[in-house]
Formats: sequence, C-alpha cells, structure tokens
Amino acid sequence: MHPIVIIGSGMAGYAVAREFRKLNPELELIMICADDAINYAKPTLSNALVGNKAPEQIPLGDAAKMSAQLNMQIINKSWVKAIDAAKHELTIESQNGTQTQLYSKLVLAVGANPIRLAISGDGSEDIHVVNNLDHYKAFRKQLAAREDKRVVILGAGLIGCEFANDLQNTGAKVSVVDLAPQPLGRLLPSHVAAKFQSNLEETGIQFVLGTTVEKVSRIENGDYQVSLANGQSLVADVVLSAIGLQPEINLAKQAGIHTSRGVLTNKGLETNLADIYAVGDCAEVNGTLLPYVMPIMQQARALAKTLNGEHTAVHYPAMPVAVKTPAAPLTVLPAPIDVETQWETEELEDGMIARAIDQDGVLRGFVLLGATAGKQRLTLTKQVPDLIPASV
Repeated sequence: MHPIVIIGSGMAGYAVAREFRKLNPELELIMICADDAINYAKPTLSNALVGNKAPEQIPLGDAAKMSAQLNMQIINKSWVKAIDAAKHELTIESQNGTQTQLYSKLVLAVGANPIRLAISGDGSEDIHVVNNLDHYKAFRKQLAAREDKRVVILGAGLIGCEFANDLQNTGAKVSVVDLAPQPLGRLLPSHVAAKFQSNLEETGIQFVLGTTVEKVSRIENGDYQVSLANGQSLVADVVLSAIGLQPEINLAKQAGIHTSRGVLTNKGLETNLADIYAVGDCAEVNGTLLPYVMPIMQQARALAKTLNGEHTAVHYPAMPVAVKTPAAPLTVLPAPIDVETQWETEELEDGMIARAIDQDGVLRGFVLLGATAGKQRLTLTKQVPDLIPASV
C-alpha cells in the first residue's frame, strides 16, 4: 500500500498527522513542504513581542524532531509541481532535481498567501508581510535595527489590530491604515467597532480609515514616506501589510480539483477527485472558509478518522474567535453570512455584549467587548446552533 501524503507543514498539516498517529501508529505517512518544516503555532506571531518571545523561541520542533515524534518522513524544501489524480502520483521538485511520489490518500494543507496591494514607490518592495516564521524574523530584524520604531500597518482586520496592539505595548508608535470606515469591518457592527477603536486609540494607536496606501518611498535615514490616497502622508521605520489572506488553490486547480475562493470540499473534507482531501486555510468546506485554529482542529480530527478507514464528516460547533488585543479584550462569533440578523446590544461598564438575532429570535452570533462581557463566552456559545451539525 502506498503512503498517505500530506502537502504542507503548517498547523493544519501537523494537526492531521498528529491526530492520525493517535489512531494509527504504523501506516506510512509522508509530509512534503516547500519550507524547512519547523513546527510552530502561527497565531503566536501577532503577540510574541508582548510575551517577550524572540523569533528563535517560537518553534516547537524542527523537521528531525517532528519526523521522530510522528513516525513520519518529512521531505522539506521541496515543491509539489503536479498531481496526477488518475495515477495517484505527485511530481516533486527540489534542489536535487525532479522525483515522483505515489500516494494512497492525499491531503492538501497548503494554506493561504498574503494579499498584496499594488503599491508604487521605491520602498514598496520593503513592505513586510507576516505569514510565516521567516517573514516574522525579517520583520523583527528590521524593527530591532530602528530606533524610533514607527510602524505603519496596512489593514485594520484581525491580524492588523493584533499586531498594532502588540507593537504599541512594546514601545512602538503604530498607525493603522484601512479603506474601510472602521476596524474589523467584516466582524463587528459599527457601534462595537467604534468602542473597540477608541480603546485601542487610548493606548496611542492611530487609525487612518477610509483611505488606502498609494506609494511607499525611501527617504533619508532609512525612513519611509507612506503616501495615502487622501493626500496625507506618514513617516515609518517599518511598513507591515496585513490586509488578509487568499487560499492557495493553484496546485489544486491544475490537477482538476474544483475551487472557488478555496479548495472545495464536502463535509467529509473530500474534493471532487477520489482520495484527495483539503484542510486548513486552503479549504472551503461546505461553502465556508474558516481560517481559525478551532475549525482546523475539528477538521484534523474528522479527517484522521476518515484516513484510518472510518468515514467521518467534520462537525463545526459554534466556535468563537478570541482576538488578541489586550487593550480591548474581544471575542467574536460571526453569524453565518447567509443568515439575516439584527443586533441587540447590552452596554456594560467596561464594554458591551452585542447579540446577532435571526428572524426566528435565535442567537446566531455575538461580539463580547471587555473583560466582563468575555465571561459570557461559554453561556452564549451554547445557545448558538452548530454551523455544521454532527451528522453528514
């Protein structure tokens, strides 16, 4: 029997390997990845500064350690260039040339890529993105070398706000630019966003909203001039882009796997091609993209059972997301995008509870702002229907 092959060494790839090994210690398992296969939790990158963690302290294990721990062959610094679904065969390129690898089952855990804006100026190539540990090391290196630590962040979404809070807490001067009129535009109703923004502004973070970056130019002393569409300009030591991620779908597309925003799967995480599955940030499961830790763990547990011969559909209970912004503690459970809801808000001394109620009076999502509101997380989560019920 040919091995099970996992493409990708991010949280999803390692989670599938770990869950599968709990069920089956022996069946041959191979991981193929373009990077060095260091295992680390990507969510820790956006609050490592305040935790006083150097980039070198973030990894949980290198390829050798993970290979031994999971009884898995790891082929790192290698690129899967083609999938032949009919032959169950991969074409792999590395520094050593081209080779092929047969598989019995294939798991796509290829993640997502940072969205990059088309920005002019001779400083645009110096804009950092932080989508992996190497990116983060480069960002931290430039930040450490700069005395003033003025950081301009493009994007007031979840990652942009987390980085802003982390940087501001460690002495940086942070400005956040976004085309939307409010931070966390896709997650928060406007009245909660206004309070969230105000809490972050009290720490010294500057929000420049309703505009976008047009040009980044190198100026004297190694500084950058960040020119905005509204005519304003900001001076920065470091520019960080955090405007979102796009699922990696190119490899799947070339193989004839159906894609939309992500790699399309059913509730069993199966693609349209036999024995090929998708998990993590690249997977659009039953029409839903959920690039968060809890959905990934749910997927990994279900897929491990399926790979071990027990066909299992993924179960999505209500899974709130904790935003790592200590200046404005926030927990968000977005309502399904295809459900019409009304917001009902309860003001508290240190924040608010906003409930998204559907037309039948059922709680479908919520936002908890502040420490007091956060205590309601468990109670409210239990009231929200499952996103994907526990049956196929």
